[in-house]
Amino acid sequence: MRRAIASFETAALHAGALRQPVQLTVYRAANVAEITAPLPGSGSDASSVRALTALRQRLIPQTLGRVPGTQALADGQLAASLDYNAALRSAAIRAFAFVMAAAFVLMLVSLGSVVIAATCVLLDLLSVGAAYGVMTAVFQHGWGAALVGTHAVGAIESWIPLFLFVILFGLSMDYHVFVVSRIREAHDRGMTTAQAVSHGIRSTAGVVTSAAVIMVAVFAVFGTLSMQDFKQLGVGLAVAILLDATLIRVVLLPSLMALLGERNWYLPRWLARLPRISHGAPDLPSGPGQVPDRRQRLPASVGG
Repeated sequence: MRRAIASFETAALHAGALRQPVQLTVYRAANVAEITAPLPGSGSDASSVRALTALRQRLIPQTLGRVPGTQALADGQLAASLDYNAALRSAAIRAFAFVMAAAFVLMLVSLGSVVIAATCVLLDLLSVGAAYGVMTAVFQHGWGAALVGTHAVGAIESWIPLFLFVILFGLSMDYHVFVVSRIREAHDRGMTTAQAVSHGIRSTAGVVTSAAVIMVAVFAVFGTLSMQDFKQLGVGLAVAILLDATLIRVVLLPSLMALLGERNWYLPRWLARLPRISHGAPDLPSGPGQVPDRRQRLPASVGG
């Protein structure tokens, strides 16, 4: 093992993957040897990453890894950061897929349309993508960073994109179910798609706008804090909700539904048996010039 350690030190220094001083500490009771040495570069730049990659992929396996029964691991701040980011990326892919699939199924069951469910997921991805773009522009490139009292820190905190995605998808789905369910109910009562879209947007505009104003104001406060984590989170959430409640909900959603027309309500025959969720909307006119259904409805009750 000592010959393997000496061989590793020589190879690592010769390849420029480590710098002096190289220190060896042996813990005999635990049967562990610890080699401590600085990496080239600043410890977090590209040259340090290349050195760590060379150590893990080539130098350690070719020297220490050849000793039978030996487990050789690379530790340190850079190694922990790279491993954490790799694990987060792997988990993020599964989380993104699960959230989008769950949102699609929710909209499909709630609104009984494959097209609307797919449209809602795509529009939600637009608001999330806009949030990512604004965060990258402000905190990585420094565009408008002075407006939120910061400068270009050059990176986004690694946990924020996944956290932001989950929160924004939940909020956007809440808006979508609220708005599109009004459109669906108006269409089911005899309105054309264009009339139903107009009615749904007008009847929900006040509530959606009020909720958006409150949330944007709350999240904007986070953007004024000194900690970069909260500042990035606040800016991302505030921008995404502002765009979602204005550009996406008021412009893109009704425009897309108006263009699709009756194709909005497409549901394959084999999905027709899905349960439908009633949202308890008030009675609407059955169509132009028709008398609304005035059968009495029992008020919904809360509690026992």
